[in-house]
Amino acid sequence: MKYREIGTEPQHRRKVSALALGAMLFGTVVEEERAFAVLDRYVAAGGTFLDTANNYAFWINGTQGGESEALLGRWRRSRGITDEVVIATKLAGRPKKPGRDFFNLEGLAPQVIRESSARSRELLGVEKLDLLYAHGDDMTVPQRDVVEAFAGLVRDGTVDMIGVSNHWSWRLERWRATAEAANLPSYSVIQYHHTYLRARGDVPGRRSKDGDQGLFSAELITYLRDRPELTLVAYTPLLSGAYVREDRPLGELHDHAGTKARLRALHEVVRQTGATANQVVLSWMIGGDLPVIPLVGASSVEQLDESLEAVDLELTADQRALLDAAH
Repeated sequence: MKYREIGTEPQHRRKVSALALGAMLFGTVVEEERAFAVLDRYVAAGGTFLDTANNYAFWINGTQGGESEALLGRWRRSRGITDEVVIATKLAGRPKKPGRDFFNLEGLAPQVIRESSARSRELLGVEKLDLLYAHGDDMTVPQRDVVEAFAGLVRDGTVDMIGVSNHWSWRLERWRATAEAANLPSYSVIQYHHTYLRARGDVPGRRSKDGDQGLFSAELITYLRDRPELTLVAYTPLLSGAYVREDRPLGELHDHAGTKARLRALHEVVRQTGATANQVVLSWMIGGDLPVIPLVGASSVEQLDESLEAVDLELTADQRALLDAAH
């Protein structure tokens, strides 16, 4: 396993594995026995960075979520896990009432931030959350109130690091500027959808007709180059199996001319290395000039092992140049 540091402040930095494991469907689609087996294998391989959210996965059974956090809490207690494993969770996307739609959510009011973070600590069985994300934006709340509420959790000692996920780039920068102007703790990790194939920015998102604020855009790439102390965690890096499964179409986000060129380059590197397309994608992300922590899902130990093997795959400079140049 390879490792890297996350965190912008010396007293809050943590060393985490270069590959993160997502627990979104643990406790619902992936039952406890299988989930525990995947978690055990991940830790045995040196994995130390888990990801969940307080709303996972409400849409499966029409609940308010919490199944994933609760399962991770049971796993921690049964295995005696303490601070050797960093667990990130998120708030803002929990539905106000049981259901399956994504439009009646808790949001980011300061009281919600306090109450939801306390609920997550209870379910996970921890006194302090390692990393807490704002899971999507809430423009009904003044952003300064949100920034102050998250900073307050850090200063209270109930959250170690702040993260931001699925915000427009200008809102991301405004958060940081607000925190810096007030000398408040700010975010050190951002989480967006990112993979080797480039996504269209003109496809309406679930929450905006202007696009999907969850995409890692060119603007965010340049933002991270200017802020190298920040860390990108990339969700859905393997496109839910679309790189390797014919029954998983790419969809309209990747329906553009550049996709064919990128796939040709990817398949050529697959031929050269003998690795799978998934492994080449993960290696490209982990070892790039803009380092990324891929966040992979796995419903079986076999799926996880394929991703774990990618950590040790070293692409040559020529292979990286081929992948980067395709468009």
